[in-house]
Amino acid sequence: MARRRKLLVPGAEQGVSNLKAEVMRREGYSVDPERPDDVKNEVAEDLGVPLAPGDNGKLTTEEVGQVGGKIGGSMVREMIRLAQEKLSKQN
Repeated sequence: MARRRKLLVPGAEQGVSNLKAEVMRREGYSVDPERPDDVKNEVAEDLGVPLAPGDNGKLTTEEVGQVGGKIGGSMVREMIRLAQEKLSKQN
């Protein structure tokens, strides 16, 4: 059963998709701006995780975590950098 997480801020989906696309582009991945979620397949391939479109119920939690961690970790680092930059401009 796939989980679909909802963002707390209505309408923020496009901004988050843009952030993901930009961050992963800087990480060296080719990202289609119309389909930024597809980057997870490229990341999975680089990590040797057999991720496929559709049902991936046979993947282990560790394998899925490797893919999500690579993408999410990069996004978190960028959000922290942006927050630090904004805070430094306020002083």
